[in-house]
Formats: sequence, structure tokens, C-alpha cells
Amino acid sequence: MNPTIDRLKLIFLGIFAVANLGILVWTVGWAWPQERCNDAHRWWDHSQRVCAQPVLISDLTGRVIADPKARAEAMAAIGRRAPAPPKP
Repeated sequence: MNPTIDRLKLIFLGIFAVANLGILVWTVGWAWPQERCNDAHRWWDHSQRVCAQPVLISDLTGRVIADPKARAEAMAAIGRRAPAPPKP
């Protein structure tokens, strides 16, 4: 067979293998961690590839959200349950 065809065949097989390896690295290193982070209701940072836990401002300042409905909605938005009411 023509040696040019054999050489081209190997070049295209090499390009195919490198492309598949690149897709595998991207999937394992970027796509799967982002999916796991989103499934856990956390924030995914693309630039640093970090999965961060959202924090309520009231947790940082110590001020409690006065409206129970608004507090429950804020907790639900970050994936936390509302605290149980105090027992008498």
C-alpha cells in the first residue's frame, strides 16, 4: 500500500485518540464535579472549579430574619431546612 496513506491513517488515529482523551479529561475534571455540586444545591465557580456552600447573611451578622415565611424561603433557597420550633 502507499506509505502516504499509512502515515495519514496513523495521523488521523492519533488525532482521534487525543480528542477522546481531551473529552474524557474535561468530563471527569469539569462536567461531573459541576453536576454533583448543582445536585447538592451549592454554587459552582467555573474559574476556580470550587463547589461553595451558600451562606445566609443572617448567619454572618447574627441578625435573624424576623418574618418566619421569609426565613423559611431563604433557608429553602440555599438548601437548608427551617429550624424546628422550640419545645415548651
